[in-house]
Amino acid sequence: MNHLEEYDIRIITGAAELFRVYGIKSVTMDSIASHLGISKRSIYERFRDKDTLLFAVLDSMIAKQREKIESILENSPDVISAVFTIIRMGRDHAATMNPLISSDLKKYHSKVLKRLSETCGHPDHEAALRILTKGVSQGIFRQNIDTEIVGRAFRGIAGLTGDEELFPPDMFMRSDIMKNVMVNYMRGICTEKGINLIDSMENEI
Repeated sequence: MNHLEEYDIRIITGAAELFRVYGIKSVTMDSIASHLGISKRSIYERFRDKDTLLFAVLDSMIAKQREKIESILENSPDVISAVFTIIRMGRDHAATMNPLISSDLKKYHSKVLKRLSETCGHPDHEAALRILTKGVSQGIFRQNIDTEIVGRAFRGIAGLTGDEELFPPDMFMRSDIMKNVMVNYMRGICTEKGINLIDSMENEI
């Protein structure tokens, strides 16, 4: 890794920290520069505007997410254990994120979301397909499921569980939402072996 790459990573990491705490709209290039103890010009020399930096931050997060999920899948005894670990990881990650991030992205940085979709694909969907294919081979998910349809459904369900308008945080605990929505859906595509694994681990969410 050369000096410029290290400098980029430092800026991306610093910006990610501020976005995570304060949301995206309220974080300026000035505040990022101040946080890092560098000049704003130094940031603009590497990233031409806030959208370019935001894309780099999200692209880096997606790459790390892919690596983490792959590691979990490789090191878990079965896909149900892997899914529950991924659910806990997502819950813990969401707990550290400013709730305004999602709405800020949609309202003010839709071009960044479009570019991410074009260049990064859908990592959640890709992970779901990997999990489903592996689960079928392990005899945990039914052989006759259509992994493409079920994978897309998983993506939609994941979005539902994080919808705070549908499930206001002051009314519903995240773990209860996951058990009643995501886990119940998984039970429907499981074999008896898969259902027994879910029953043995459900309280771990």
